[in-house]
Formats: sequence, C-alpha cells, structure tokens
Amino acid sequence: MGRKALLFDLDGTLIHSDPLHFEIFAEMFAARGQAIDMAYYMAHIHGTHNLECFPKFFPGEDAVALADAKEAEFRKRLDGPQPPMPGAPELFAKARDLGWGIAIVTNAARPNAEQMLRAIGLDQAFDVLVIGDECARGKPDPEPYLSAMRALDVAPAACIAFEDSPSGLQAARASGAFTVGLSSTADNSSLRANGAQHVIENFNDTTLPAILARLTGETVT
Repeated sequence: MGRKALLFDLDGTLIHSDPLHFEIFAEMFAARGQAIDMAYYMAHIHGTHNLECFPKFFPGEDAVALADAKEAEFRKRLDGPQPPMPGAPELFAKARDLGWGIAIVTNAARPNAEQMLRAIGLDQAFDVLVIGDECARGKPDPEPYLSAMRALDVAPAACIAFEDSPSGLQAARASGAFTVGLSSTADNSSLRANGAQHVIENFNDTTLPAILARLTGETVT
C-alpha cells in the first residue's frame, strides 16, 4: 500500500491565532477612522491573503508595506510558548508512529508560520511546510495542497486535511483529500457548506479515530 498523510492548516487549526490577527487588524482600521468587529473579520479577512485584502480596505496605500508591518506586529505579539490546539501533539505523534507523512499547508507568511510552529512546540514534528504565497496559486485554489502531496509522494485519496477557513476548506476539498473542518472559528453548517466532509471541535474529538480509520483500514465503532 502507498504512503498515507495528514495535512494541516495552521492559523485556527493548530493554534488559536485569530484573536491576535483580529486585534491587529482592528487597530489598523481604527487608525484610519474605521471600526470592525470579529464578525467582520471572520466574514471579510479570515483566510484571505494580505495582498488581496489590503488594496480593498486601504486603497491608495502601499499594500506590501502594510502587509509587512502587520505581520511584523503579529510576530512581535506572538511572544513565547503558546498552547497548541488540544490533541494536536498527540495526533502528530500517532502519525509518526504509523509512518504517515505530515504537512503544514498555510496562507501565513513563512516567518509567521515558523514562529507559530515554534510557539506550539511542533516545529520539528512535520515533513513539509507549504506556504500559499510561494505557490503558483494560493488557497482557495487546491495547488498548495497538491504541492504538499507531491512533496510527500502521496495520492489525494490517501490524505486527510484539517482546515478551519472557507478558503482552506475549498482548497483541501478540491485537492481530493478527505476534508475535516475544525469548529474553532465557524459553525458546523458553515464548515460543511465550504467543503468539510466531517467536523470536529479539536483533535481530542471522540469522532476522530473513525476518521483516521479511513487511512488505516480499521473498523472503529
């Protein structure tokens, strides 16, 4: 049998980072006389690329400079160890024991992704790190996930992907991976509407063993 793999988004999937992202975006809007709330952030910013959203929100300003400043501030505030999503370290260890590949597939900038992975103690726990901006096309296009599959030499049907954002779910589902949504930032119906084939609260969810059994061939009751 061929190799199996688990593919993970990062923001909102392995670490609860959205409150910090929202805080910084809210300050940027406030400095320009605008107010946003978390609902606005989730609807219009969450899961998008900086260079897609900044030109819309702050036309006439240097989008690259804004993105660089925002991400530098994020790294500054993400200081020291952070808790990973519950159950994530144990799931990584299980995948390692089974000989499965592990990839991180994220829209985050590389310095941010590396810092987040260090903060949650998983920076040495995976095989491949795929950055959306370094691909020909980012999420919601499936290319970042397909790139991870190529790097791991694994077929889409032998992969399970974990995501929390609409764009990420759409990308994972279109790649052919079995797509699991995490309800860290959205409800069940929204996750399923964007491509989730199963929904879990976190990686301690009691339904997760049955999902992993898709790759082991075991029967879980």
